[in-house]
Amino acid sequence: MEYKSNAVGSYSSGNKNQGSSFKSRGTGYGARTSFSRSSDSNRGGSSYGNQNRGNRGRSFGNQNRRGRYSAQKINPSMYISKAVEGIEAPSIFIDTYQFSDLDLDKQLKANILHKGYTFPTKIQDLTIKSILEGNDVLGVASTGSGKTAAFLIPLINKTLKNPNEKCLIIVPTRELAKQIREEFVDLSYGTNVRSVDVIGGESMGKQVYLLKKSPQFVIGTPGRLKDLEERRLLRLEDFNNIVLDEVDRMLDMGFIDDVKFLTSKLRNDKQSLFFSATMSTEAEKVAGLLLKNPVKFQVDKVSPTVNVDQDVVRISNINQKIEKLHELLIDVEFKKVLIFSRTKRGADSISKELSVRGFKVDSIHGDKSQYKRTRVITNFKFNKVNILVATDVASRGLDIKDITHVINYDEPENYEDYIHRIGRTGRVGKKGIALTFIKG
Repeated sequence: MEYKSNAVGSYSSGNKNQGSSFKSRGTGYGARTSFSRSSDSNRGGSSYGNQNRGNRGRSFGNQNRRGRYSAQKINPSMYISKAVEGIEAPSIFIDTYQFSDLDLDKQLKANILHKGYTFPTKIQDLTIKSILEGNDVLGVASTGSGKTAAFLIPLINKTLKNPNEKCLIIVPTRELAKQIREEFVDLSYGTNVRSVDVIGGESMGKQVYLLKKSPQFVIGTPGRLKDLEERRLLRLEDFNNIVLDEVDRMLDMGFIDDVKFLTSKLRNDKQSLFFSATMSTEAEKVAGLLLKNPVKFQVDKVSPTVNVDQDVVRISNINQKIEKLHELLIDVEFKKVLIFSRTKRGADSISKELSVRGFKVDSIHGDKSQYKRTRVITNFKFNKVNILVATDVASRGLDIKDITHVINYDEPENYEDYIHRIGRTGRVGKKGIALTFIKG
């Protein structure tokens, strides 16, 4: 069924809902896990330093996209698909043992319990014990699989046993760095283990001040980390633990040279952890440079579209778009909505118009300061606004629970971006809805 411009169909009635709060954790992944031994083999950057950065990390368009969808012209029929009825995403958790059974620090165990984590996820089950044993680990698992805790729990435990441990965590986006640090703060509560996030868009002076206090964990994006290292404000050779998280996204965003530069500065006697959603040829090359006899783990995943009803909203001319969007959003079913605009100016314009019309809305894009981006995301997460208008910076950098609808106000540039956009809804076995505006 398509949603025509002169009728909104099942979305045509109801009052605007002011947001709703749900409680759930994680996302669904495939029914099996496998592991084997392996042989040897947003823009997160900063604008400081004028070091020939070019446009690296500044666009989410056609930059080093190697995905199988990247060269496809999108046929409107590809926006139409029903959620698979009767199929719920398999649980990401296992119930053969609990976190309380692990040989972990007492305070860390208490923090894990306080977080509500009783049973480990599949990727946690596979990796935590191996990391505690000191192995290099290569984990293939997507956002929402529980991999942040999979590496934070054993590394915090390792640091509690030896305060001289130093951990560097490299991530592709500022938002992911913030999310990891939030998780770290919860898991390290009541201990003397400290952290700092080192990202673009925030005061370098403050970050340098915190680095001088010798935090055991540094969480950063490649550009800012490189800036600090080149200024000799960050000594990479001091770190004996390294985590590369969401490597495929770092490579897609053009950070391959920075990642290679950073890892080349690290000491040889280190434990290395490498996590990626997919393993491209470039990702394998980076893993080969970093890891020594790694233990490999992979958690299969369900397609991000399996729980998403997808359809199109046809309009006869561009002037109808905002009115059609208004008609959709006043329906009570649209409880928490992520709207994608192709441009930053468009995102602000849509947000401003919806605000004038009485909706609780805000926007996010790469030109906003990190402070504003963090504030907007927090407000959306906790339902102070229930509509977020974003550019593709949000299609890969956000992990917000309970988004009921994704609306592509502007079509994505390629099908890979489309899959990432609609993957923000239909999580944890719940059905989501994705609508795409098209002319015709």
